[in-house]
Amino acid sequence: MSTTHPAPPAAAAGGTGSAPLPVRPRPRPRDLRTVRRGLRRRAVRARIRTRRLVGRAVSAWRKSLHVRIGAITMVVAGTVVVIVSLVLFSQIRTQLLSVKQQAAIDQAQAGVVYARSEVVGIAAGDAASVRATLGRTVNGLLTRGGSAGDFDVVMVYRTGNTERPPAVSRAGVYPALPDELRAGVQGGGQYTQYAPVPDDTGEPRPTLLVGAPVPGDVSSSEEIELYYAFPLDQEEETLSLIRSTVAISGIALTLFVAGIGVLVTRLVVDPVRRAAGTAQRLAEGQLEERMTVRGEDDLARLATSFNAMADSLQRQITQLEGLSQLQQRFTSDVSHELRTPLTTVQMAADVLHESRGDFPPHVARSAELLHEELDRFERLLSDLLEISRYDAGAAVLDWAPTDLGSLVGRVVDGMSALAERHGCELRVTGPADPVIAEVDARRVERILRNLVGNAVEHGSRQPIEVTLAANRTAAAVTVRDHGVGLSSAEAQHVFDRFWRADPSRVRTVGGSGLGLSISLEDARLHGGWLQVWGQPGLGAQFRLTVPLVAGTDLTSSPLPLRPTIVRRPGVRR
Repeated sequence: MSTTHPAPPAAAAGGTGSAPLPVRPRPRPRDLRTVRRGLRRRAVRARIRTRRLVGRAVSAWRKSLHVRIGAITMVVAGTVVVIVSLVLFSQIRTQLLSVKQQAAIDQAQAGVVYARSEVVGIAAGDAASVRATLGRTVNGLLTRGGSAGDFDVVMVYRTGNTERPPAVSRAGVYPALPDELRAGVQGGGQYTQYAPVPDDTGEPRPTLLVGAPVPGDVSSSEEIELYYAFPLDQEEETLSLIRSTVAISGIALTLFVAGIGVLVTRLVVDPVRRAAGTAQRLAEGQLEERMTVRGEDDLARLATSFNAMADSLQRQITQLEGLSQLQQRFTSDVSHELRTPLTTVQMAADVLHESRGDFPPHVARSAELLHEELDRFERLLSDLLEISRYDAGAAVLDWAPTDLGSLVGRVVDGMSALAERHGCELRVTGPADPVIAEVDARRVERILRNLVGNAVEHGSRQPIEVTLAANRTAAAVTVRDHGVGLSSAEAQHVFDRFWRADPSRVRTVGGSGLGLSISLEDARLHGGWLQVWGQPGLGAQFRLTVPLVAGTDLTSSPLPLRPTIVRRPGVRR
C-alpha cells in the first residue's frame, strides 16, 4: 500500500531554494525581567486581595452574630436537605426502575410464549426458512407491544455450536448484548441486565436488557434465544426532572430556613445591640441615656430592668461625685486652714529647739521630738495640698529643658545621708552623654526622691541601683532594691493613697503615705509612665518613663520593667 505525501511549497520566483520561514525575534533579557516583574506584581496583588477577603470574612464572622447564625443555619439546613434529598431520590429511582423491570420481565415472558408458538416445527436445515420464521416472529413481537414502553427485539438461532445470523428489529442492539447476559440465557435461565446500547446516531444510552431461552423440542439440538432491549430515556428524563426539582427545592428551603434564622436572630439581637450602645454611652458619662420599652415580652422586661439599673447607677454616681467633691473641698480647706496655726506652732517649736541646751535633758528631748513631728506634719500638709490641686485639676507643669543625669545626681547626693543611716549603698548607672528632656524639674526630682526613699526604707540594707537611659523619643529612670519585694496583689495597690503593704510595720523614713500617689500623678502630668515590678524575697523595681519632647506620646521605654534576676546559690525559684 503506497502513501502520498504533500509536496513542499514552491520556491519564490527566480529562486533556487525553498521560501524561508518567518522567524520570531527572541525576547531581550530586559523584556523578560519586565514580564517577570509584572507577573510577580499581579501575583502579589492577587494574594493581597485574597487576604483582604479572608480578613473581612473572619472579621464579619467574629463581630456579627447575624453572620454566624446565618452561616451555621445554612450549613445545618443544607446538610439536612442534602441527606434527605439523596435518600428521597434514591428511593424514587429504585421504585421507578423496579416498576420498569417488572413490566419488562412480564412482557418478555409473554413474548417467549408467543415466540414458542411461532417457531414450532422450524426446519433446522433450511436457512431461508429459519430466517423468515425468526423475522416474522420479531415483527409479530413488535406489533404486540407491551406495558414497558418502547423496545427492540433480538432473536438468535443456534444449532449445536453453529449460530445463524440473528433477527433484529434495529441494528446495533445485537453487538451490544453483554457476554454475561448471553451466557446466562444459554444456560437456560431468564436474566436482566443494565447496559449501554447505541441508538441510531451511535450514541450510547442506558438500556434494560431482558433475555430468555425459547423452549423447543427436547430431542432437538436447536436453541433459540430471545432478547428484549428497553431504552431508559423516559426514566432518565423523569429522574433528571426529579433531581432538578429536588435541588431547586433544597436550595430554596435552605435559604428560607437561613432567612428565618437571621430574622429571628435580628429580632433578638437588635434590642441587645441597643442595650450595648446605651451601656457604652452610659460608660462614656451620658448618664441620662435610657432604653426604649416596647411591649410586655422578655425584651421589654430586659429594657425595663436595664433602665432601672441605669437609674440606680446614676443616683449612686451622683452621690459619689458629691461626696468626692465634698472630700476634696474638705481636704483643701483643712490643709489651708491648718497652715496658719501650724506656722505659729512651728515658730514656737523652732525657738524651743534652738534653746534646748538650756533645758533639762527630758525637756530638751521633748523639744527635739516636737520639732521633728512638726516637720513631718508640714510635709503631710504639703502633700495634701498637692493632692487637692490634682483633684481640682489645677496642677500645671513648668516645662524646661533639663539634664536628667544632673537631676539624678542631685537626688542621689541628697539621699546619701539617709542611705548611710540605713546601711544602703546607692549605685548610679547612666550614659556618658547628657540626657536632655523637657520636664518640670521640681516634680521629676520629687518623684525620684520618693522612689529612692521608698527603696531605702524597704531595701533591707542591700544596694540600691539607680539606672538612667534614653532613646530617640523617651528617657527612663529605674530604682531597684533587693529587699522584701512585692507580690502581684500588692503591686496593684502600691500607688493607692495611704496604702501600706504591712500596716504593722513602723515607718522609718516618716512618709505621709501619699508620696507614690503624688509621684504617679506627676508622671501622668508629664504624659509619662510610672510602673512597678516586684517579687517577694527578690525586691522591687520602679520605672519612670517621660518623653524627651513635651506633649509627645510614649510608645516604649528605654529600660525594661522586669530586671534581670540572677539566681542565688542554694535558692530555688
